[in-house]
Amino acid sequence: MKFTLNILDWQARAPGLSDAEAWQAWSRQSLSIDPAAPLATLSELPMMTARRLNSGSKLAVDLGLSMLRKHRIDAVVYCSRHGELERNYRILQALATEQAVSPTDFAMSVHNSAVGNLTITARQPIVSSSVSAGLDTFQQGLCEALSLLHAGYSRILLVDFDGALPEFYHPALPPQMPVWPFALALVIEAGDALTCETRSGSDGSEPPLPQSLMFLQRYLRDEPQFTIAGERLLWQWTRR
Repeated sequence: MKFTLNILDWQARAPGLSDAEAWQAWSRQSLSIDPAAPLATLSELPMMTARRLNSGSKLAVDLGLSMLRKHRIDAVVYCSRHGELERNYRILQALATEQAVSPTDFAMSVHNSAVGNLTITARQPIVSSSVSAGLDTFQQGLCEALSLLHAGYSRILLVDFDGALPEFYHPALPPQMPVWPFALALVIEAGDALTCETRSGSDGSEPPLPQSLMFLQRYLRDEPQFTIAGERLLWQWTRR
């Protein structure tokens, strides 16, 4: 597989990181992300909506609203490896202990909950899609964005995110796997500033950063070429 695209704008949130300068410094110094660091205050999301959302969805919708305010967006792709795992764990816990399931948890437990809340809060009936593809969720989200570009949509908002993974699952996870909330928003157009081509060679090992933040780290360094590991493939990026 080979495709090209342009990135017009980006924003990201993670513990201790919010503004562009902080992310630039993080990328240059290869700093680790401190899970105990505070998350930035939400800037766009109404309080009543924020109360209904889990940690990752709050970041994803807040960034999405910011990008919709700044850009004319034709379609939206939200991608999340674990989706509403925080909320689904609460549902499973309630069922296991024979407690009543929260109607809000039930209604908001679907994978497209975040993108649905974005379009509702923004009051924009915009074309949207929700993607989950394991370790390669971010790269497959880009493929989804590419398909929308080929369908005639000219400017795509892609948001990759995850929430805090419940402690119940931690013993079964690889020790280096990120378990903290984050979100990355990209505004994408057709173009050839960036080229991505798949290559064989990945061993499928769990990286110390989410795939999208690995991409952001290398992108912000202005590296002419870099590779992002996936589950079965290497995604090689080249800057024009």
